[in-house]
Amino acid sequence: MKEAAGEANMTVITIVLIGLVAAAGAILIPQLLTTMKKRSACSEAGGSWTSSACKVGNTTLSCTETNGAWTCQ
Repeated sequence: MKEAAGEANMTVITIVLIGLVAAAGAILIPQLLTTMKKRSACSEAGGSWTSSACKVGNTTLSCTETNGAWTCQ
């Protein structure tokens, strides 16, 4: 019985850890995708993405989202 209880505990721990990893991924992946889209739009506008902003020289471009597509002007 002790072995069965130990296996059940390990199963529960494994399920909880899988849930935690899935939750972290569900939070981080959308943020990473949004940042990648912003950086891409910034590059297309001729700028570079630094300090969470699109900059061309000393000018900061405004980046906006329209129907899921990012543009920087």
